[in-house]
Amino acid sequence: MSTINDYLSLQEFESILFGNQKVSLSERVLERVNASFDFLKSFSENKVIYGVNTGFGPMAQYRIKDSDRIQLQYNLIRSHSSGTGKPLSAKCVKAAILARLNTLSLGNSGVHPSVIHLMTALINKDITPLIFEHGGVGASGDLVQLSHLALVLIGEGEVFYKGERRPTKEVFELENLQPIEVAIREGLALINGTSVMTGIGVVNVHYAQKLVDWSVKCSCAINEMVQAYDDHFSSELNQTKRHNGQQEIAAKMRENLSDSTLIRKREDHLYTGENNEDIFKEKVQEYYSLRCVPQILGPVWDTIQNVSTVLENEFNSANDNPIIDVKNQHVYHGGNFHGDYISLEMDKLKIVVTKLTMLAERQLNYLLNAKINELFPPFVNLGTLGFNFGMQGVQFTATSTTAENQMLSNPMYVHSIPNNNDNQDIVSMGTNSAVITSKVIENAFEVLAIEMITIVQAIDYLEQKDKISSVTQKWYADIRTIIPTFKEDQVMYPFVQNVKDYLIEN
Repeated sequence: MSTINDYLSLQEFESILFGNQKVSLSERVLERVNASFDFLKSFSENKVIYGVNTGFGPMAQYRIKDSDRIQLQYNLIRSHSSGTGKPLSAKCVKAAILARLNTLSLGNSGVHPSVIHLMTALINKDITPLIFEHGGVGASGDLVQLSHLALVLIGEGEVFYKGERRPTKEVFELENLQPIEVAIREGLALINGTSVMTGIGVVNVHYAQKLVDWSVKCSCAINEMVQAYDDHFSSELNQTKRHNGQQEIAAKMRENLSDSTLIRKREDHLYTGENNEDIFKEKVQEYYSLRCVPQILGPVWDTIQNVSTVLENEFNSANDNPIIDVKNQHVYHGGNFHGDYISLEMDKLKIVVTKLTMLAERQLNYLLNAKINELFPPFVNLGTLGFNFGMQGVQFTATSTTAENQMLSNPMYVHSIPNNNDNQDIVSMGTNSAVITSKVIENAFEVLAIEMITIVQAIDYLEQKDKISSVTQKWYADIRTIIPTFKEDQVMYPFVQNVKDYLIEN
């Protein structure tokens, strides 16, 4: 059980999201939310407060009659439930609910406590509101996507429940849940924030970290197969460059390769003083895709750590408008809903994941091109050359998918389009950036799956499975349970999908 209190760490967030821990609300949170609601209720009686007794956006200049205040909030939720495209995954929606729950629990939003109680129930009972990919410009927050969450909280719309898409009303009746009743500004407080882009961002970071781990494993295995020298991932070399990510990746490589019998010492071969050839038989240095792994994946690692910090700061922040300040007995109007922090970090993340994908594609090409590696038959074809095709077909898929990632990695952060009658005259497009980053990450898993199938075929060709490190042996054996060694041509797409699933799940 994880308790929402004063601060939710990224590790705690992930334990709820991926470890399926239940959520509870501390007494401190309940007191804070109650105090915020009570203060706003009294403070707003004779003052003009945006979204309480005014219209929204460019219509904020219109006063709303007291008799229409509550209906105004319902109108907002229903009119903005206008998303299109594919539904977000259950993990992304759960992350969005948790991010919004944590934000509202700070007591800066003036919502009725029933809101956070019902959101907690959605998380604990695995009820997934139907939220679509398209609709948010990320400036007044994720208005459209969060409206679909709010729609469920008022008992309308649709949810996914036990594998089925069903009307919210039916599921609430089954689970004995009561919809919220708007009291003051629950509509605006729910939809005016960055919680969807932030939630998707947390999911993206989780899988990006897995990609780095698998990319290191692939890089190590190829270095083993070619019997590379160990100095390019040595502590001595990498500590001369003052970047934490590079040093971390080099350390991971040393750990992965600690018991390999194939990695060589340069001093045993090229530093003996006995090499008198004009053309050296021993390869002096490997191609960059094998030798520069710490320098390539280091920035990827550092970026993921930086993105993680920004995400943790965001879901622990008040990111709606206006901000209710009980301590100073004031309501502040501003723009905390603006998603530029998340938009920029998601763009950074998709760029580095694309670079990781490019590294995998170049390593794959190295394995498949016999003229370059001088070790394997063309396309690591273990069958009859000319008659069989080996990994030739799947290389096209890896190349195509990598190219798509290169195109998708163009930034959304600088693609603002004014809208909302120019009230939102510069926007973040943070939700789009987060959604596109999800696609880039999925593509990367596909390319790595193809690379890993190729690596295990190559290990078998060299008959090295008893010489590789214990780390490589472990995942080699796992992949071989999915796709046994093959010489005859195979229909490859089911194997690629199954290996991709394995990489995502492990």
